[in-house]
Amino acid sequence: MNVLFALLLGCSGHRFPTHTLQVGDQPVLVELAVNTKDRAQGLMHRASLPADDGMLFIYKDSAPRSFWMKDTKIPLSIAFADSTGKIVRIADMQPLVTESTKSVYPAKYALEMNQGWFAAHGIQEGTMITGIPKDAEVNVE
Repeated sequence: MNVLFALLLGCSGHRFPTHTLQVGDQPVLVELAVNTKDRAQGLMHRASLPADDGMLFIYKDSAPRSFWMKDTKIPLSIAFADSTGKIVRIADMQPLVTESTKSVYPAKYALEMNQGWFAAHGIQEGTMITGIPKDAEVNVE
């Protein structure tokens, strides 16, 4: 990682590269978790998350996904989306819980937001997430 990019990440408060996408008609600034190490780290050890920020986990393929909240202090909601960006499941997750939250359906993407964000914005299963970067643009591993 070049030094300027690392400094910019440190100043912004974000720990991963960021990207703006749309969830329905709502713009969202997301941090991108595109490799095994970053996906494992996720939002662990953070005290808060800005209101309209989140984390988008991108995988190379669609498959059943499972997330837990070990070492995650922020109550989150997660939206699992298929390869087209269509949300197939939304679930709430409680801080520090080690029980898994499953996608139920195959998912290529998982979007974590502050708990209640999806409900507060009228986002439900079937809503599209658009503006997701292509795998090659972000070096998905």
